[in-house]
Amino acid sequence: MNKAEKTNRLKDKAFNLFGIFCTFFGLLILIVLLFDVFSKGGSRISWDFITGLPSRIPEKAGILTPLIGSIWILILTAVIAFPIGVAAAIHLEEYGSKNRLSKLVEINIANLAGVPSIIYGLLGLQVFSRWVHLGSSLLAGALTLALLILPIIIVATREAIKAVPNSIREASYALGGSRWQTIWMQVLPASMGGILTGVILALSRAVGETAPLIVIGALTYVAFVPSGPLDEFSVLPIQVFNWISRPQHGFVINAAAGIIVLLAITFIMNGIAVYFRNKWQKKIKW
Repeated sequence: MNKAEKTNRLKDKAFNLFGIFCTFFGLLILIVLLFDVFSKGGSRISWDFITGLPSRIPEKAGILTPLIGSIWILILTAVIAFPIGVAAAIHLEEYGSKNRLSKLVEINIANLAGVPSIIYGLLGLQVFSRWVHLGSSLLAGALTLALLILPIIIVATREAIKAVPNSIREASYALGGSRWQTIWMQVLPASMGGILTGVILALSRAVGETAPLIVIGALTYVAFVPSGPLDEFSVLPIQVFNWISRPQHGFVINAAAGIIVLLAITFIMNGIAVYFRNKWQKKIKW
């Protein structure tokens, strides 16, 4: 082994050790944060806390209205973003021609996935709240969050469709199937695991977003449970932000308990994504 090879091997080992250090450092920070949150808010989690209405007294405050608001936002965002995102991805991947315009559209969609969420909030405020006159309603918030996660859904769906071998399409065409029949009966079932995984992970991001909803006017205090898409609302991240900004120590404990509930929702959604991915991977074999 010459000197150059020894030097390269030492560099590889040093980079490997640096990567391991960074990984464990990140995990350590995460463990410290989780320990801090659970030690403060774990004792506050109860049925009364989950079903209680907001209050100016920390011991009586609950998360029912922001929790129902988060569920409303989650359902409306999924209903809006899922069909539009999947349809756009199918068009781009299966029907769109590979010219300069399509490449420009693809590049812009990929770049939109990295745009800060506050920009989508400003867009939602101008378009949905002011031009369409939806105000600070659940529907305006859901439309804004749908815009936020659409690029993620489109990119994830396209990757899932790309993973389907062309031999599946060719076999369908050979049996007389049309393009739409091939997509509907062969490509979509084969790629549904990847599509659902991308959609659920995108919704997991949406449920934790605060900035765009604050911009469109989501309330920090709502004393009633929203009953329709045009009602005003609050969501869990905004409620947590409101509690943390208060001086009373009891609200800090409430904020930690709210974070635990939000983490539970996110973990459940990620668990569902993993379940669907494993289920479809076992079902589809080629």
